[in-house]
Amino acid sequence: MTDRVLRLLRTRPDLAALAAFPFNFDVDRAYHVEDVHLASGASLEPVAGDDTGGTYFLCGGSAVLHASSEGDAVLIADSVSEALEMLVRLPWYCENISGDLDEEQLRAAVDAGDAEAREEFAPELDAQRAALLTGLGLPDRPLTELVALMEAAVDRTEPDHLLLNSAELGAYRLTDESRRRPLRDVVLAPGRAVLARVRADEPGALDEALADPVLRAGVVRAAQYDRRDGDLPLLRLLLERETTERTEWYTERWIAAMLVALHGEEEDLPQVRAATVGQAAGAEGARDWARARDADRYGRDPETESAFTWIELARAQGRIEHARVALIRLLDDAGPADAELLGRLSESLERLGDHAQAARAQFLYLSLQDTDRDRAAAAHVLARLERRKGDLAAARRALERARTAVRTVPQWHRHGLGRQITEQHLELALAAADAGYAPLARETMAHGRELLSAIARQHVKALGELSTRAKWAVAALGRDPG
Repeated sequence: MTDRVLRLLRTRPDLAALAAFPFNFDVDRAYHVEDVHLASGASLEPVAGDDTGGTYFLCGGSAVLHASSEGDAVLIADSVSEALEMLVRLPWYCENISGDLDEEQLRAAVDAGDAEAREEFAPELDAQRAALLTGLGLPDRPLTELVALMEAAVDRTEPDHLLLNSAELGAYRLTDESRRRPLRDVVLAPGRAVLARVRADEPGALDEALADPVLRAGVVRAAQYDRRDGDLPLLRLLLERETTERTEWYTERWIAAMLVALHGEEEDLPQVRAATVGQAAGAEGARDWARARDADRYGRDPETESAFTWIELARAQGRIEHARVALIRLLDDAGPADAELLGRLSESLERLGDHAQAARAQFLYLSLQDTDRDRAAAAHVLARLERRKGDLAAARRALERARTAVRTVPQWHRHGLGRQITEQHLELALAAADAGYAPLARETMAHGRELLSAIARQHVKALGELSTRAKWAVAALGRDPG
């Protein structure tokens, strides 16, 4: 506990009483209606509550997040001191407070709210405010500065302060959804900036645009949505680099080829054909191909692009929390008609290393499968995710579902599905043995042995090392330590 104001409120009952009433920051209500945590994994400590069931949390030891009892959450300040200053000088009962108001308008809004508060519930409001401001040693800065700080904090709620229900892993809503910056704008910003510098002929900009494959992908996308006649030389260089290096960004290679081909220059035909594996024949044919591709798949509007494009670019840029927030929001909104989306969300979340959210998506995906083959395939993936998140009992249940489903699939033991399900049994037996869960380890290993006796010989051979490790680990559970 390093915050000076928080320390005062916890050690001075007189100041704590003033903060609780009439300013609704009650350190005796430092608990929330449900278990919650931050998606980022940063520390979260409840430090006060309000009279509506909402809670003020300290995030990462400093920033203050307010969560309502109705499922909304927003960052309000960078410290408890700053939060108290806002709550005392811009109290909850004041309406229409915004950054669009000047100092005089803000003071008028506060005065109007104060007048109603004095009449309805706080006749000693002025003395209470003065005593709390003095006792806490809070500054008397302009209201416009306080509002600017508050709105800046709101804008930083995501991605680092996304609040999750710990039981179900659903995200709290952003109090003002209109303030969320679209992920596409976040991930396109570096490419747009470099593209602007190249167009301005700034030294070093072209080399920067070409050197890094992730940044280059952003530059290609930026050029796709903001097209200029003078970009052809740059597009040629981008296409040449994309074709030469053949990175994982193959979509951007095709976009670069399309943008070059749209210019209809004969000299570009060999490079366009090399990039698109001969999709275009002749300069006019290349232009026709590019126009069709542009109309059917790419275009100039980034809002029509799949959300996964921006999620993957965020991941590649190292913006892991941005990607996580976008995936969780998509998962929260998914329904019974979204089986394909849920499968993709599971894969993307696992790739981020968020096995808990991936398991949540995979569980829903499994529930929507309507054939035994698909159920078995989805269940063994769920088992892997549950094991990796540390819930070995849930992994056991998933494997039971996989076994039940797969036995009705013709020739299951000869196919890769049989090997995959067997592999997950061996992995779970090994994990349970390592964790000291002897009954689970032995039970799972028994099922694993049955599966090993059923699957094709080449699959047994492929699993030989894992099988040996699992057998030894389980066998060791029965040995006398002495």
